[in-house]
Order: sequence, then C-alpha cells, then structure tokens
Amino acid sequence: MARDMPPTLRQRRLGAELRKLRERAGLKSTAAAAQIGIQQARLSMMEAGRYAVGADRVRAIAHTYACDDAELVEALAGMTGGRERGWWDEYRELLSASLVECAELENDATSLRVAAVMNVPGLLQTAAHARVSFKQSVPSLRAHELEHRTSFRMKRQAALYGEPAMRYTAIVHEAVLRLGFAGPEVSREQLHHLIEMGEHDNVRVLVIPFGLSDFPAAGQPVTYATGSVPQLDTVVLDTDHGCDFLDGEAQLARYRTVLDRMESCSLPPGKSRDFIRRVAKSL
Repeated sequence: MARDMPPTLRQRRLGAELRKLRERAGLKSTAAAAQIGIQQARLSMMEAGRYAVGADRVRAIAHTYACDDAELVEALAGMTGGRERGWWDEYRELLSASLVECAELENDATSLRVAAVMNVPGLLQTAAHARVSFKQSVPSLRAHELEHRTSFRMKRQAALYGEPAMRYTAIVHEAVLRLGFAGPEVSREQLHHLIEMGEHDNVRVLVIPFGLSDFPAAGQPVTYATGSVPQLDTVVLDTDHGCDFLDGEAQLARYRTVLDRMESCSLPPGKSRDFIRRVAKSL
C-alpha cells in the first residue's frame, strides 16, 4: 500500500537498489513493470520507497531482473516490512530529516569508520562538548533546540553499546585534540573520554599527528557505514547544510581509499591513546 508518511532512509535505499537492479538488467520502467505484472506507476513508487514491498516480491523482482547475487537479494529482502519505529522517530518533528536519518543509518550499520580533521566525532563527544559545539551554530539555536540537539547526539551513542557490539573506528587529526575547544576543563574531559572509549574492544581511536603533509585530508567529517553486504554501504558527509548520503559504487570506492590512506598515516591504537594523554596533560 502507498505510504502516507515520508519514506525512511532504509525504504529509500531499498527502492534505489531495486532501481539499480532494473537498470543493470537494461529494462525501462514500463517494460519492467509489465514483466513483474504491476503498473508502471506502482513500480516508480516502489523505487522511490513510497510503496510497501514484501520480501517475496523483492525476490520475484530480482528473479525478473536476472540478478544471481543471492546474498544481495536476501539482504534486500531483509530491508522490507512495515515502517518500524526507532527511538529517533520522536525527533522527526524537532530536527532535520538528515540528522534523524544518521541515527537510523548507525542503527542498521554493521560497522562505522569515521574521519575528522577539525571535529571530535559525534559518537565520541561528551555532553559538555556537544552542548558547547551546538552553541556555536549559525543561526543560533534557542534553548530548547540546543537541548534537543544535545540529547539526540547522546542517544545516538547507544549504537556503540549494542549486542553484538558494533565495530567503530575514529580517525582524528592532532588538530582536533589541540583546539582547546570550550576551554581547558571541557577539552580535558573530552580527551579523557576519547582515551576511555578507545579502550573498548569494539572501538579504535587513531590519531594522525602533525607533520604529515601527504595524508588525504577530508574537508568535512566523513562516516563510512558498512551494510550487511558491500553493495549496501553508505558514506555520510557532515556539511553545514546537513548530512549528504552517498551510495554510488564510485563514491564508495573513493571514500574507502581516502579512509584507508588516512588510517595508514595514523598512530596505532595504543600509541594514539598515549598521544592523547600527553595532549591532555599539556592543557
């Protein structure tokens, strides 16, 4: 049935992947709809994530498109079903859609890899650090908006404590550690939190020290979210206007390479923690 509410990120992604399968099969939407046995308008709504599609229907569509990647087909079938509500839905009327969808993506990911040159990654921020960073927003946030943003960021961090624990790698530049953001007390607390989080079995915090001129710096924080199969990976770019979600094969390959190179420039986890301790003592 058609959806009254806007499609979620997962629903849109499922529709986009069905469209990719059709295009790889060399079928126009009209011909594909005829072979599937539905109206072209309904197929278009499926591909836009605005029409519910069941697991068996996904398998039938994949068969029609001669897709023989069983792992991908089953992963797509697993993305079907009703519009399940997550904790993030309570923020849909309070925050931008792209921010809410970040939480949805983190919830569905099997692992996350983040690179930040000038910001502490959101999932590793203390409440004090997050609150001060949101106070710098342009235009300025009202008091209740500030609290909504801060509570939302703190709740997102639950993604690191699930069962099984999700693997999380944060690559941060030394500049992030030395900005002295919000004064020495908040900065010191934040650095100690990075050290503590880096000691968790599922979390790696890697530092890129000053003096490396050949690392491929990313201008904005980059998150690479690993899906249940490689085709369902997603890159998130955190920009001033919100979050951009990328899932093209070339885009995914590019950011995998960028993150691989950044990681190769980083200190290993133990040395990174020692490095952060030295910076914290210097504050």
